[in-house]
Amino acid sequence: MYESGENYLETILILKNRTGQVRSIDIARELNFSKPSVSRAVSVLKESGYITMDRTGIIELTPEGREKAEGIYERHTVLTAFLTLTAGVDPKQAEEDACKIEHIISAETFAGIKRFLDQAGAGK
Repeated sequence: MYESGENYLETILILKNRTGQVRSIDIARELNFSKPSVSRAVSVLKESGYITMDRTGIIELTPEGREKAEGIYERHTVLTAFLTLTAGVDPKQAEEDACKIEHIISAETFAGIKRFLDQAGAGK
C-alpha cells in the first residue's frame, strides 16, 4: 500500500475514534484535501477491501482496514514519543516527522524502538 492510502486509513481511524462516524467530507476537512481527491482515494480503499461505505456515506473500516490503520497509528504514536524523548524534538515537529517515517521504517527497526521505549519506561 502506498503512503497516501496509509494516511487515509489512519485518518479514518482517528476520525472514527474522535467523532464516532466518518464521511468523505470529514476526511477532506481533516487532511485539507479536495473532495474529488478524497472520493478517488475512498474508491480505491473500497476496491481494496479496507473500507465499506453505506448508502448514507458513512465509512467503516473492514477488519483488514482496521488492522492496517491501527498498525500505522501505532507506528505514528511510538515514533512521536521516541523523537520527543530521545532527541528532545518539539512534540509538534516530532509528530510531523513521525508521519513521514512511519511509512518507511522497517519492522526490525520499529521493534527496536518499541523495546527501547519499554526499557526506558516510556512505552505506550
